Amino acid sequence: MAQERKRLGDLLVESGLLTEEQLQSALQEKSEGQKLGDALLQRGYITEQQLIEVLEFQLGIPHVSLYRYPFDTKLFSLIPKDAAKRNLIIPLKKEGNKLFVAMADPMDFYTIEDLRLATGFQIDTAIATKDDILRSINKYYDTDDSFEELKDGAPEREKIEQETITDQDSPVVRLVNQLLSNAVTQKSSDIHIDPQETKVIIRYRVDGILRTERSLPKHMQSMLTARIKIMANLDITEHRIPQDGRIKTNVDFRPIDLRVSTLPTVYGEKIVLRLLDLSSALNDLGKLGFNKLNLNRFQSMIERPTGIVLITGPTGSGKSSTLYAALNKLNSEEVNIITIEDPVEYQLEGINQIQTNANVGLTFAKGLRAILRQDPNIIMVGEIRDRETAEVAIRASLTGHLVLSTIHTNDSLSTVTRLIDMGVEPFLVASSLSGIVAQRLVRKVCRDCAQEEAPSVREIEIFKRRGMTIDRIVRGRGCASCNMTGYKGRLAIHEVLTIEDDMRKVIMNNEPLSKLREHAIRSKTIFLLDDGLYKVKQGYTTTEEILRVAIE
Repeated sequence: MAQERKRLGDLLVESGLLTEEQLQSALQEKSEGQKLGDALLQRGYITEQQLIEVLEFQLGIPHVSLYRYPFDTKLFSLIPKDAAKRNLIIPLKKEGNKLFVAMADPMDFYTIEDLRLATGFQIDTAIATKDDILRSINKYYDTDDSFEELKDGAPEREKIEQETITDQDSPVVRLVNQLLSNAVTQKSSDIHIDPQETKVIIRYRVDGILRTERSLPKHMQSMLTARIKIMANLDITEHRIPQDGRIKTNVDFRPIDLRVSTLPTVYGEKIVLRLLDLSSALNDLGKLGFNKLNLNRFQSMIERPTGIVLITGPTGSGKSSTLYAALNKLNSEEVNIITIEDPVEYQLEGINQIQTNANVGLTFAKGLRAILRQDPNIIMVGEIRDRETAEVAIRASLTGHLVLSTIHTNDSLSTVTRLIDMGVEPFLVASSLSGIVAQRLVRKVCRDCAQEEAPSVREIEIFKRRGMTIDRIVRGRGCASCNMTGYKGRLAIHEVLTIEDDMRKVIMNNEPLSKLREHAIRSKTIFLLDDGLYKVKQGYTTTEEILRVAIE
């Protein structure tokens, strides 16, 4: 290449993927020694795919997609799994004395030189995304002999227990590690191990949707169950009652926290592992997808010294993340924050967290009463499930505390009626509530395969009914980085209801829901559906996703 090499930042700005302001802010804020590309990815300004296409042009190194790549598995013995993971490389093919490898960073000359000396081959490089490489390493590196030996015959039960507990190299231990590693690479939130009559199905929940990852022979079920129970400190001899536990481990050099739940079914125990990735816990309110108006309203709610703020939505709608982000914002040495949760999901520094324990009678209500004697400023209650908890929480908010909690309802307005239905006096609800946030999670259009298209007649009609116009919709075609789904990652849509004086009167008089809605419209509340449609208009998600989670 005779022409002068341009800098990465300039190339990205020229190709329109980045604005000059974004480039400058990334350059100023990036930590010392951090590569510009990594800093831009971390801030979400560009996707890995976009970065690679620009690097391909800048360095003149070809870019390869590893999705369904015909790997030569014999070459895997040249690069040990640990080295492949640490340096993010994977061998592709061999021609004469040349070894072709895919790398996340083809400018890492030390690794290339080490590889040349270790293998004796001339090294030729191609670029691939980090996720792509990790996914391929996890998928192809472990189809070795010991796996086959595990599939062929079932060793005796006693031998299983011994092997499972002790030996880090035993096939079942490696299998479990691989399942965890795959789940982390695919950014899944849950792993389901489903026993069936003749086999065991492993499913991952990625972006809120379950999909089958692999199927294992039936005889591996007992080993798999035993191994997971041992990791979670559960009783491996008990198969008749549900058990709950926790695993703390490192997967691919990252700390991962797992909540484990077992359930006896007719074909054996079903296990669900909920992954809590401690490194990617969203602790910044600004990154939760609130639009400007909603963000200001929510911040003013949680910055009040007293009152109760409720976050509502079905299971898996990101309520905990919003709560933790709010606590993180409020966390300082001037305030005493105490939480009571079931179970404690993320452990936050500087916050006193209590876990409920039904066996010894430590319920939400009992714990809350104890918290009130600990001179708190801010209290977070994991969930309001019954009248007793609701009343203690409301009284706490009336006696000069800020209380944050979650509740299961469909939208913000029905939360008011739910509290009254629980048996809480309307005047208590009216005087204590500061605001309610209803939220749902929708899948984001994959930025690598997104393309604009004209909206359908039905879509135009839906937007028109909500007083909006739409002239283009963004949809994902499906590519390797989103597993052909067209969606990658999730974002929240919100409905933030601030309780004002007029609304307090309506609640106190126990008037119907329609009256509350009128007041909500008058105070310019953005309803879930509207917030969702705004996000469709901005090209973040699709109309199908919004209608899937927010039906008016």
